[in-house]
Amino acid sequence: MAASLEHVQAITRRVADSMGLEVVEVDLRGGGKARTLRITIDKPEGVTHEDCANLSREVGTIFDVEEAIPGGSYTLEVTSPGLDRPLRGARDFERFTGSKLKLVTKEPVNNNRYFEGRLQQFDGQRLVLETGGAGKGKKKNQQAEAGKQIVLELANVERANLVPEI
Repeated sequence: MAASLEHVQAITRRVADSMGLEVVEVDLRGGGKARTLRITIDKPEGVTHEDCANLSREVGTIFDVEEAIPGGSYTLEVTSPGLDRPLRGARDFERFTGSKLKLVTKEPVNNNRYFEGRLQQFDGQRLVLETGGAGKGKKKNQQAEAGKQIVLELANVERANLVPEI
């Protein structure tokens, strides 16, 4: 299954690149006739319904012609990552420098694993986050000072999401 998912990802990236879209995630779940292939796409000015429909039509046709998904039966969903888009790698942290985000670390930093703040800098391995206080599990002794900068290793980031600023 991993080999076919890699093939599906390669097709998806090739088509998305030709349309000026970024592939955020390709996820195949379920089994038998209940399989769902979810493709999440983005672009700097935001994804439109038309972007989703066009990518769905193009990749769906290629998947079917190349029989890229064994068994043939699946539901294809193409979606945007939403306002609280997950950040999944160095490229995302670089792109969203200056944005507000929430993140959880694998290992505690200053006795805390939950952080929320503005991403001030990213050098490819470390990020500098200007915090506005601790996130979940706020305890008096765990609160980060407002305006405090904290340096986190990218390798220690378990998950991170943008925080919508409207």
